[in-house]
Amino acid sequence: MIYLDNSATTRPFDEVIDKMSACMREEYFNPSAVYAPAMLAGRILTETREAIASQLGGRVKVVFTSGGTEADNLALLGTARALRGRKGHFITTKVEHPAILETAAELERLGHSVTYIGVDEEGTVDVDALVDAVREDTALVSVMQVNNEVGAVMPIEEISRRVKEKNPRTLIHVDGVQGFMRVPMHMNRMGVDLYSLSGHKIHGPKGIGALAMSDRARPLCIAFGGGQENGLRSGTENVPGIVGMGEALSLAAAELPEYASRVTALRDRLIQGLLSAVPDARLNGHPDLRLPGNANLSFPGVEGESLLMRLDLAGVACSSGS
Repeated sequence: MIYLDNSATTRPFDEVIDKMSACMREEYFNPSAVYAPAMLAGRILTETREAIASQLGGRVKVVFTSGGTEADNLALLGTARALRGRKGHFITTKVEHPAILETAAELERLGHSVTYIGVDEEGTVDVDALVDAVREDTALVSVMQVNNEVGAVMPIEEISRRVKEKNPRTLIHVDGVQGFMRVPMHMNRMGVDLYSLSGHKIHGPKGIGALAMSDRARPLCIAFGGGQENGLRSGTENVPGIVGMGEALSLAAAELPEYASRVTALRDRLIQGLLSAVPDARLNGHPDLRLPGNANLSFPGVEGESLLMRLDLAGVACSSGS
């Protein structure tokens, strides 16, 4: 099989599978307990938090979640809860992942107002329109780091700078699920207050993710229980998942310096080959400012689902757009 659907999920590294298996056999303890083996499990959590923070520029707090979707929910709904009953204004884009768009719809059902900003023909957000939409009561702006379909890399640093020039109290949230360990992110330097990530996009396991937060971000919990994760995410932590994500992070960091150039070359080779073989084909998204591993093309006159079925029969796994 030729697997071309890494934007959806990645195969866990063999080392990740081995580390998780060993953890489930030997480090199955509740990390909140106070006996020695459990405290060792707790240390694993601390080390993984520090590793994530290091990749995001340091000086950020990391809360483990069940994945990117929960991290997005905690960022938006947690910020809304922190308004303590006041109705706030939120801004996002029309091309976000459903984890953001459906949460934004829930904010509207709760009485908050949401402004949805459009993008240009290459999938990049209209920064001028976004900044114009910022109001005195704008609590949070949420923009994805990388579009999950056309691979457009958003101008996060410019967005943050201009938004905070207009309203210094507004928080910036970035859905980094597609961009983490693929596109550089330094939260403090780029002015990002909340950043969502997921383990299964970087060759780690499914069911584990995190929300990284600056000192300015103080969301309230949206799931109640034992008060784990400093009261922000109740529930016994998924230690094997955290171990797996930490190992994937370590391996990804080791290859990061050459990842972009190698994968970009492969991407460009695929795009050029397809455009040469199918002259009517069209590349969607920006030709250069896109995720290294993203190739999104349209084939006029060909139904997407039919094409996918033919490719599947030929042993090629990929997906269609929205």
